[in-house]
Amino acid sequence: MTALVLVALLVTVAGAIQSTWSPCGLSMLTSINPIAERGRGHRYSITATWFLLGSLAGGATLGAGIALFALGIDVTGVPLSSRLVLGALGALVAVLLDTGLLGIELPILRRQVNERWLDERRGWFYGVGFGWQIGVGFATYVMTGAVLLVVLLGSLSASATIGLGLGVVFGLVRGVAVLLSANASSQEALRSLLRRLDALEEPIRRVVMVIEIAAAGFLALRVSIWLAVGVVILGAAALGIGLRRAPVTSKGA
Repeated sequence: MTALVLVALLVTVAGAIQSTWSPCGLSMLTSINPIAERGRGHRYSITATWFLLGSLAGGATLGAGIALFALGIDVTGVPLSSRLVLGALGALVAVLLDTGLLGIELPILRRQVNERWLDERRGWFYGVGFGWQIGVGFATYVMTGAVLLVVLLGSLSASATIGLGLGVVFGLVRGVAVLLSANASSQEALRSLLRRLDALEEPIRRVVMVIEIAAAGFLALRVSIWLAVGVVILGAAALGIGLRRAPVTSKGA
């Protein structure tokens, strides 16, 4: 169980970090920053605080959903060994999804937040509203299979507490990304930030896929060394093939 929880926590953080590179994640940096908030007559620190609170609420909402699934798993009495195997296979599927080998183009659920709120609503309203949609994970673009894997692993923990906790962690990591623009006090500083983030997008995508492979192997190892070797080989092969292809993620319109 400890192995499952640790892997789930690592995947949660990794998936939340990669999700920063979604259209909504990046638009938050260009829409909620000291320059933009000053232009709207709002204080960036206050709006960012509301955004973080909203993302925590969104993460808690996600966690509540995972907790319900976890209670269902607990009631069914699925053995831990079976849950570990399912978790390992789920991590392998996440790798296949992220490499594009499942034939599904990422991102999925291509939905943006309503940017008209920026002009029509008060700072606290769009701060909380945008934050909740970002934190819940499935209200906007899903950039990686790791987000889906979070739900699976949290459910397989068979613990409502762990499921809720993973959701809150996901929301927190997604929410603090808005603070990346805290020092962007000029247009050039903001452009510099976006250039640095653009350069990091592909390395982060690759790191997350490596984490998914490691998660598959680590969970499988708790059951069988041969199963672990098998899923790691398959995952590494998928990663190798995927890296030879054009990046499968697309920010869209």
